[in-house]
Amino acid sequence: MSERNVLDRYYPPDFDPSKIPKLKLPKDRQYVVRLTAPFNMRCKTCGEYVYRGKKFSARKETVQNESYLGLPIFRFYIKCTRCLAEIAFKTDPENTDYTMEHGATRNFQAEKLLEEEEKRVQKEREDEELNNPMKVLENRTKDSKLEMEVLESLQEPKDLSQRRAHVDFEAMLRQHRLSEEERQRQEQEEDERETAALVEESRKRRLLEDSDSEEDTTPTQPQPALRPNPTAILDETPKAKRKAESWEHSLGVYSDSEDSSGSN
Repeated sequence: MSERNVLDRYYPPDFDPSKIPKLKLPKDRQYVVRLTAPFNMRCKTCGEYVYRGKKFSARKETVQNESYLGLPIFRFYIKCTRCLAEIAFKTDPENTDYTMEHGATRNFQAEKLLEEEEKRVQKEREDEELNNPMKVLENRTKDSKLEMEVLESLQEPKDLSQRRAHVDFEAMLRQHRLSEEERQRQEQEEDERETAALVEESRKRRLLEDSDSEEDTTPTQPQPALRPNPTAILDETPKAKRKAESWEHSLGVYSDSEDSSGSN
């Protein structure tokens, strides 16, 4: 691979560069270049806005029979991103800007108009001073007066900055920090007092409720628990006997009374 990528070329002794045929290309040939929109524009066909900085693959050509101080003027062709209509603009080296030709309209730019107005005023002033010496003196007087007014207006912020230079910002921050800590401490103490007041109030309410409940309820003597009698089982049989004897006795009396009535 290293043998193929040779940078040096062999030129024979009888090499004559003038005999190499030159490639003849048309002067108005076009190149495909990549560029960004130099200004905001709006398509005339569909009304789509094309903002400054949008990238396009444009066709570039040299404008024939037009130049500025020997500098060539180039024309670019782009297409609208929505309707694919052709938009053309060219360079303007005189104003270091671009000129719209067709396909779109350039949006309003206040900054450009302001620069043009300043250039126009400056040019008119130079023309007046060229033929009128008194106008030169008048303009110099106005400029000196305007400069003094500007210096006076700048003196106030300068004095203010000097006063601020003597301010100890560290002390101000320290004071602010102390005041913030004091405020937090006061808030904490106030919260503790409120909490203690609420606890005391709830304790008093509980005591009142307890006293009211003690007045309403009467005290009762607790009854002792009944203990089982271990000899109770001995008393159960005599009780059953006595019950049976009493039952038999009552039946016997009843039967005796019937017999006596029958015999009568």
